[in-house]
Amino acid sequence: MMGGGQQQLQQLSQELQALDEEIEALEAEIADYQEEQSDIDDAIEAIETLDTGATVQVPLGGGAYVRAEVQDIDEIIVSLGGNYSAEQSEEDAIDVLGRKRDALDDRIEETQEEVDELESESQELEQQAQQMQQQMQQQQMQQMQQAQDDEE
Repeated sequence: MMGGGQQQLQQLSQELQALDEEIEALEAEIADYQEEQSDIDDAIEAIETLDTGATVQVPLGGGAYVRAEVQDIDEIIVSLGGNYSAEQSEEDAIDVLGRKRDALDDRIEETQEEVDELESESQELEQQAQQMQQQMQQQQMQQMQQAQDDEE
């Protein structure tokens, strides 16, 4: 009987660990989405504040930048997804970026709901594990008491 309880506890422990890992992965996804949103907000702010003729630093990669002059603020190239980009007006670029941000909001909300469900499931399993441990401790105490009674 004791071995079976230990096995069940071990199984619960493994399930809890798997849930925790899944929660961690989903929370990392949320952080990535939020970072992407921040990048979009920065891009929108830059589009709204830059003027034709402004000097900007353009990233080349590897932490290197080059200074460049904005030739025409109304010619903004925006990624449309699927490795496609299109030249957009300032207003259209802001609109496209805003829709991307809204889509990320939806993803964050959906992912957070998944996290909430998994956390609820995790709490239920933790309660089961605690109850099981208490029952096992009570059984051990009863067995020890029985053994003492038998000796007397």
